[in-house]
Amino acid sequence: MSKTYPGVKANDAISFEVRSGDIHALLGENGAGKSTLVKTIYGLVRPDEGQMWLDGQPFAPADPHAARAAGVGMVFQHFSLFDAMTVAENIALGLDHPPPRRELASRIATLSEEYGLPLNPARRIADLSAGERQRVEIIRALLGNPRLLIMDEPTSVLTPQEAEILFATLKKLAANGTSILYISHKLEEIRANCDRATILRGGRVIDSADPRAHSARELAAMMVGGEMREIDRSGRSPGAELLAVRDLTLAAQSVDGTSLKSVSLQVHTGEVLAIGGVAGNGQEELLSALSGEIPSPVGTVTLEGADLSRMGPTQRRRAGLLAAPEDRLGHAAVPGFSLTDNALLTATVRQDLAPGGMIRHGAARDFTQKVIAEFDVRTPGPDTAARALSGGNLQKFVIGREVLQAPRVLVVNQPTWGVDAGAAASIRQALLNLAAGGAGVIVISQDLDELLELGDRFCALNGGQLSDPRPVEGLSLDEIGLMLGGAHGTEVAHVDA
Repeated sequence: MSKTYPGVKANDAISFEVRSGDIHALLGENGAGKSTLVKTIYGLVRPDEGQMWLDGQPFAPADPHAARAAGVGMVFQHFSLFDAMTVAENIALGLDHPPPRRELASRIATLSEEYGLPLNPARRIADLSAGERQRVEIIRALLGNPRLLIMDEPTSVLTPQEAEILFATLKKLAANGTSILYISHKLEEIRANCDRATILRGGRVIDSADPRAHSARELAAMMVGGEMREIDRSGRSPGAELLAVRDLTLAAQSVDGTSLKSVSLQVHTGEVLAIGGVAGNGQEELLSALSGEIPSPVGTVTLEGADLSRMGPTQRRRAGLLAAPEDRLGHAAVPGFSLTDNALLTATVRQDLAPGGMIRHGAARDFTQKVIAEFDVRTPGPDTAARALSGGNLQKFVIGREVLQAPRVLVVNQPTWGVDAGAAASIRQALLNLAAGGAGVIVISQDLDELLELGDRFCALNGGQLSDPRPVEGLSLDEIGLMLGGAHGTEVAHVDA
């Protein structure tokens, strides 16, 4: 299979096979060609060259409807659900020929019970956890009786306990003959659950391997074409208090939002404060309240003694409090803007890119080029539109844009979501280096391994409430999982015992 876009060959003569009943991993760096390949299989992209066969028959879907009719289902990384509608209504929207409502509800209940994914067809999506929403997407795909199920980063928003349930389901599906094409940057879960792996690099198949026969480091080396560097945590010693937040309270900004309830925290020089939480527990609201995008009517935010509580984003950036939100395309970056224009959006004040209101285009372009070079953003250049970058490369740009502004405190939400192992290591090292230089860093993430790797102290965000901080050293994944579910006291103490 081959597919060329302007300036890049996304897929270059790719050949591979997925066996019946296998869980087959598709690995590669961001921009390696994974998304183009699976979109081709699902009928979203038409290849320039090449052929496909499904169960020995020629397969060339013109659109997703044709792919589903042939027996291919796909669960995307980003949920495509309407929060105000019920489980059954959302599933009906995703079916080409939905049965009557009562029959559909019965089929949902039966299928969800069969695969250990309990769902109430009458519940509203807005009332479901991230793990339950993942179940809706899977059940919707399974109702099409797929012979091949494509899953893109399915555990990115799940707790360890929810991920275990998902893998038990996938193994049951595989045992019943369904083939699963599985994309993930979490190499340990690939090693534990996948039968085969195809590794892509630069749009080409580099290798095929049994992931259980290789370490995560060896798999990562295949992906990037060289040895992975160890994360360097040295050079940091938390010191004086930088940021103090007291009783930050914020009403939900939408019907499906989460209210912040008397959130208090402190960040010190040279410290990384790790905040974990299952999706939808107030992460976006916390970042918006800290950045000044949505000022909190109650509570205080002080940076090095200066009261920022009633200041907006520009004033807070000038003082040194910067933020990088989770939604990289739409919130952190404008899709149709060039990278240079996107750099101007947040760096104007601290990089002095518009003195007296006159934009210094050359300086803005130079700053953008510096971000591209230092964070290895794979792009034709600073004039490229943000939407033209792969998700991982745009993520590197967004994080690099903030880090290179030398913040006193940087708040990041999901800093390595959907990026490959090499890029994730680079981003994490940049955050640690920032802290080593005397800044404070708040990392909000659903990746528990990331929080344990980066954090000095850990807090859990649950229902808009923040737990008391605990030293990361000695914390186990099981303890963190309980804290994320709201167990901040006796249950966690019981685990320690």
